[in-house]
Amino acid sequence: MDLKHWRQRGSHWLKQAMPGYCAFCLAPALAGQGWCLACLKTLPWNRQACRQCGEPVSHETPLCGHCLIEPPAFSATQAGLRYLEPIKELVHDFKFHASPRAGTLLAELMLITPPTDLGDALLSVPMHPAHARTRGFNQSHWLAEKLSRQVDVPLVSAKRIKDSPSQRTLNRRQRAANLAGAFVFEATPPAHVLIIDDVVTTGSTGHALAQAALDAGAERVDIWAAARTPLGKD
Repeated sequence: MDLKHWRQRGSHWLKQAMPGYCAFCLAPALAGQGWCLACLKTLPWNRQACRQCGEPVSHETPLCGHCLIEPPAFSATQAGLRYLEPIKELVHDFKFHASPRAGTLLAELMLITPPTDLGDALLSVPMHPAHARTRGFNQSHWLAEKLSRQVDVPLVSAKRIKDSPSQRTLNRRQRAANLAGAFVFEATPPAHVLIIDDVVTTGSTGHALAQAALDAGAERVDIWAAARTPLGKD
């Protein structure tokens, strides 16, 4: 690779990492924002979704088929974006490379479409200690801390006591079984808890954590995520 190509790659990386440039197209960004107006308009917004799980739907209906047949423990999901490009790349940079700018952009995008009710406390999805030591970074907790400061809602915590195998290759039912009994609360949570996460795939993690919160004394649990995977696995 010649010097000119290295310089071009370096310039591209710097523009993505530094404020002042759109994270998606590298054009000059709107003042105080991480994106340009053109990219903001063309992001994969989740405009038509199931009220309970946030899954994108193709018709106007309050609930998807999964939530009608087997409703989850949480009551509502706010996921303003669909997990498609360029959001997938942004989440990947945040989740697997601990990019603070990617995390900040996700939090700012979440604040564009917040839930109508922020509840009494924000709750991040806890990691098992063994996984936390290996990973060294909990993207859900990072987002929850940042959003807590922005919306002035306190944090509440839970513990993960079951080190479940990876969810990536599992379908909806396998994910639910994989997470059964995974979370506990050491103190009674407030009445209305809002789970914070980067991406909702099938809702199995949110269901398990919401069920633990309800069992511990919460009255209602909702989810606020950056994005929702379209057409979750059956």
